[in-house]
This record gives sequence, structure tokens and C-alpha cells, in this order.
Amino acid sequence: MSFIDFLKRLDKIFFLLINHDSSYRYLDTIMLVLRNPLTWIPLYFIMIWYFFKKAGRKSWQIVLFSLICLAVTDSTSTLFKNIFERARPCYDSEISGLVRHLVDCGGEYSFPSSHAANHFGLATFWFWCILKITGKKWNWLWIWAGLICYAQIYVGKHFPSDIVAGALLGMLIGSAIAKIFEMFQDSKLKVPKISFGFFENHAQN
Repeated sequence: MSFIDFLKRLDKIFFLLINHDSSYRYLDTIMLVLRNPLTWIPLYFIMIWYFFKKAGRKSWQIVLFSLICLAVTDSTSTLFKNIFERARPCYDSEISGLVRHLVDCGGEYSFPSSHAANHFGLATFWFWCILKITGKKWNWLWIWAGLICYAQIYVGKHFPSDIVAGALLGMLIGSAIAKIFEMFQDSKLKVPKISFGFFENHAQN
């Protein structure tokens, strides 16, 4: 067995451990709620309110860059899915019969996870924005993104490696968007002054 095959085998073992062997009835509902996008709408409004409180008019710029971050992570992860063409657990002929289907299987490909890329991208961008604005480190953002991603494994949508790859992709893009946003803000704050001394001197003469 090659090292790649060993990693794939290990990936499936961890998936089944979470999806099949660690399942509990009371957790099913919790995990379904965690991965539902509608669950987090109140959080998004709270974040908008917080940014408006701390950053004033710049808060709308943060919202705009947050949407840009989501667009980039989602499109990039989808692109990679079509490149790697790794089947979801429910389409994997070796383990499909053991998968607990708490949600529809969805698209055929799963690597990397768009859920992981989107939420870790957003968490990363927000983390750096809040650090720049307030100097505080909101580490709970990583826990928030991590729980949503764990739920994706639990309900049978993704392998653990899909989540890890998606999280790394999201953190990379989120950091890049945060840096671009910082450069955008600095360029607005540091406007070069134009000297009219040459024209003023000639006007006086």
C-alpha cells in the first residue's frame, strides 16, 4: 500500500468514526442546525452591528470585502472540486453502504469542502479586521467555523481531509483579502499632497 493509499484509508476510518460510530440521536438535530446557513443569520447581523459600532462608515466596506471573500472562497473551492474530482462519501463505492445520510448527498465531488473554505475564510477575514480595529483576538471565530465543519462530516457530506483542505484554503484567501483590505484602507488614509509652489511662485512674479 502506497503512502497516498494509506492516507485515503485513514481518512475513511476517521470519517466513519465520526459519521457512523460516534452518532447519537440528540446530536443529529444539533449538527443539522449547526450546518444550516439560516442558523447564523442573527450572527451576521450582530457582526454588522459590531463593525458599525467600532468602525463607523468603514463597516460597509468590511461587509463588502466579506462578501468578496465569500465569493472567492466559494468559486475557488468549486474550481478545485472539478479538478480533483474526489467522490463524496455517499458516492464512494467502498463505504457508501455505511454512510449515515442525514442530508441529501449533493454534488458528486467533495474536495475541498466549500463549507470549510467559506466559513474559515470569513472567520480569518473577520479575525484580522477585529484585531486591526480593536486590538482584540476573537479566537472563538475558529471554534465557530470548526463546529460547522465538524457537522459536515457528522451528517455525511465530507471526509475529514475535505474539511482540512477547505479550511486551509479559506484561511489563505481570508488572510489575502484582509491584507488587500488593509492596503485599501491605508491608500485612502495616506493621500499624497500635491505641491503648487511652482505655479504660486510664477503667479507672484
